[in-house]
Amino acid sequence: MTQARLDRYTALALQVDCECVHMDSNSASSRPRMMAAIARIDENIRGAKKWIGASLQLVVLPEYVLTGPPWGESIPEWVEKATIAPDGPEVEALARMAERHGVYLAVNAYESDRHFPGLYFQGSFVLDPAGKRILSYRRLISMFAPTPHDVWDRYLDIYGLDGVFPVADTPIGRLAAIASEEILYPEVARCHAIRGANVLLHSSSEVGAATLTPKQIARRARALENLAFVVSANNARLIGMEIPIDSANGGSDIIDYLGRQLIQASPGASCTAATMLDMAGLRAYRSASGMGNLLSRQALGLFADSYAQADIRRQNGLWKDGKVIVPERSYFAQAQADVLARMAERGLTS
Repeated sequence: MTQARLDRYTALALQVDCECVHMDSNSASSRPRMMAAIARIDENIRGAKKWIGASLQLVVLPEYVLTGPPWGESIPEWVEKATIAPDGPEVEALARMAERHGVYLAVNAYESDRHFPGLYFQGSFVLDPAGKRILSYRRLISMFAPTPHDVWDRYLDIYGLDGVFPVADTPIGRLAAIASEEILYPEVARCHAIRGANVLLHSSSEVGAATLTPKQIARRARALENLAFVVSANNARLIGMEIPIDSANGGSDIIDYLGRQLIQASPGASCTAATMLDMAGLRAYRSASGMGNLLSRQALGLFADSYAQADIRRQNGLWKDGKVIVPERSYFAQAQADVLARMAERGLTS
């Protein structure tokens, strides 16, 4: 990285409505709906930039903000209706948006991959202020969607381990993405952190609650244990699904590297989850000796053998004889049933 690092700047977890394409029967109506969502986001960022000012450098969008989640569709149906191509018109429109507003833009969407025809991955990617994609991450832990682990050998051949855990070195920090429930798993954030990540971009769609939720607890833990900022964007209203419209509404927040919540948005479409990130302070803290420097005290080699021996989820479930297997939705329930059986065999459920 040749550009000077910023000592501080404003980050925004942009909380916007998510209008689901579940209601659309095919791409003829879902694609215009997705482009309309991009237009709304564009307007929101334009207003946020005026409100916050030139210090706004980073905008994180909620999970699956263009489409909502699958809601009963088969894999082929969802690929046709809701999946974007990495170089498709939706990404091009988002890239021009990042360029127009001069921000780093973190997006979460369902993406196709030419190496794995018939599948999709939930991807998080970052566009820089020139509109260039500088980070591409695919969700690794998911209950109902294909992941790189399902095609693990081939995925590693193509992207390598650093492509599984990508970190973008930028003037606003070393950025890495975490998708949705992955914030609950410390290993994902840690694998980013040991590659240098100090700003974790968390696109989420989660329960809005007055009490402290599991993901809120996890964000604070991931920030503290990795000495990293966490910028977490949640949906406002989730429109077009058979659940109450405000079930996943509000709570977008930003956590500092000591696990302290700096700002949190109330329910509703909002640009209030914005605050200054003190990157100079973070870098100084990571460089200092003492009990509080948790990264410097961690001996990761202690745990390598235990992790290797405890493998309970089978990899390559959707890759056989050099070909992609396009699964029925029942595959994901069967995969979990297999894991539960293996856990029982090893005494993990008794």
